[in-house]
Amino acid sequence: MGRGSRLTRLDAFTKTVEDARVRTTSGGIVTLVSLFVVFVLVVGEFREYRRIQVLPELVVDKTRGEQLPISLNITFPHIPCELLTLDVMDVSGEQQSSITHGIHLTRLTPFPESKPVSTTSLNVHEDTASHLDPAYCGKCYGAPGPEKDKGCCQTCEDVREAYASIGWAFGKGEGVEQCEREHYAERLDEMREEGCNIAGHLSVNKVIGNFHIAPGKSFSSAQMHVHDLNQYFASTKEHTFTHTIHHLSFGPDLPANVKVQRNPLDDSRQVTQERSFNFMYFIKVVSTSYLPLGTSENSYIPGAIETHQYSVTSHKRSLMGGADKEHASTIHARGGIPGVFFSYDISPMKVINREVRAKSFAGFLTGVCAVIGGTLTVAAAIDRGLYEGGMRVKKLHQG
Repeated sequence: MGRGSRLTRLDAFTKTVEDARVRTTSGGIVTLVSLFVVFVLVVGEFREYRRIQVLPELVVDKTRGEQLPISLNITFPHIPCELLTLDVMDVSGEQQSSITHGIHLTRLTPFPESKPVSTTSLNVHEDTASHLDPAYCGKCYGAPGPEKDKGCCQTCEDVREAYASIGWAFGKGEGVEQCEREHYAERLDEMREEGCNIAGHLSVNKVIGNFHIAPGKSFSSAQMHVHDLNQYFASTKEHTFTHTIHHLSFGPDLPANVKVQRNPLDDSRQVTQERSFNFMYFIKVVSTSYLPLGTSENSYIPGAIETHQYSVTSHKRSLMGGADKEHASTIHARGGIPGVFFSYDISPMKVINREVRAKSFAGFLTGVCAVIGGTLTVAAAIDRGLYEGGMRVKKLHQG
């Protein structure tokens, strides 16, 4: 009894006897309303507990030796595909010239229609003379021939490659037996009015570098990257590097719930009326991760995305005076090369977009208790006020 009496003194929930309780209509209404409010608020707390939000986090990028994926889709309405070359260079000294692997060039009808032509074949160097002697060995006209063919230039393209290897301008292959046999000049002239779409994917070292689309065959000469611009400037058609960038990204897209700037160069267009004109885009690439709920940075589950965001500034300039149009075969760094250049730099920071629950389970329970206790307390005060107000009104009427 002694122990029980001590516990009884600690009871914070004192009871009332049934006879002392008064039930009223207003109390029933307040009870129903309070239960509805509790239900609505508890449902809201549950939804908040189930809601997933994406929190960005900035860390130092510690990855090494990765490749940087590039996806592009660019249309040049005033230059045929045969005159365009895609090259990649970086500070490590690696160069990728005349890239074709993973890149698709589509010939387009003259602007403004710019629809794909019936054939997308670009092999204007194809040797159709199947009757050639098997022992045939074509001349390279003073240039070193390919080793795979024992120094023989079998096709017009072989001669063109041999010329590029020592920095000679090639032109339209006038006087070159292989080119005349393949009707290279005639087939090239047929494309003069066409445009070109370049689309595809390439992979580069994750270091400072650039990729560019410029006219003519590219090669290195005296530690400089140059292009054979003979065909570009000799053309009767005034080619220009007006272009539309339909898409340019450095990796897959992030989910729609991640609030980031989408590829800023998508659907952008630049126009020029000059043949000797240079467009430059300076891109800052930032590594970006998307980690679904329950994923750590050092573990991988389906749904995790590794990609890159980028910001960009642009510059354009005329190269008029940088070369003699009548005699130019190449333009080097002193005057500049007409074309579209994308210079990219890699940020040392990395953005991690991590999925987390908006509220923990403990927070959910705390919220439910607060909703129930707070609602019932307010309801009790309202019911007490209604009851006492009703009693006073009744006494006034009786008095």
